[in-house]
Amino acid sequence: MMFLLIDKPVGLTSHQVIKKIRQITGEKKVGHSGTLDPLASGLLVVALGRNSTRRLGYFLKSDKVYEAEIFLGEERTTDDSEGEILKVNKRKPVLTEIKKALKSFQGENQQIPPLYSAIKIKGKKAYDLARKGLQLELKPRKVFFYSLRLIDYKYPLVKLTCRVSAGTYIRALARDLGHLLGTGAYLKSLRRLSIGDFSLGTAVPLDKLTPENWQNYIFDDLMIK
Repeated sequence: MMFLLIDKPVGLTSHQVIKKIRQITGEKKVGHSGTLDPLASGLLVVALGRNSTRRLGYFLKSDKVYEAEIFLGEERTTDDSEGEILKVNKRKPVLTEIKKALKSFQGENQQIPPLYSAIKIKGKKAYDLARKGLQLELKPRKVFFYSLRLIDYKYPLVKLTCRVSAGTYIRALARDLGHLLGTGAYLKSLRRLSIGDFSLGTAVPLDKLTPENWQNYIFDDLMIK
């Protein structure tokens, strides 16, 4: 099996990363471990070849660790900085409120995915329907927050790291934190630090890969259950 641990840059979709890796490696069958939005960066596990892509389910089901910046005081249509502003609130929560609110998310939660997400509704992606102005009602689903660690708080920015179960939306966490604090909030930046046992520290930046060197970064002995 052949895998690349890629440090995805901000500004590219996960699909664009895959397209570039196809061009670099010449491999037609290429898949990834779970979408990162264009505004997000960090670890993307890329599988090369049919045997490898068949094992991507291991990564899709694995826990993830993220570093996130959440902006308080605004609600946005997409729950991130790309969306249009819906509401503005000037309330400034104190540090103890932030800590208490984050603690309330620990453990199992029922989370409603963002309207602008890849969740499929009758075979169509939610973000395509949302962009057409259709009214959507996404069902909540069970997620698990193993840890939420506050790194820094200087209004309006909350910086934290979180370890979460597969399928958790950090944009939805930002939205829900804003609702809980009564301020509104959106996700300003996101970086994926790990997927299961595999960390960003062993990943290669996408712009460092070339047709001449990509094989030097191959992992062919990943311990996949």
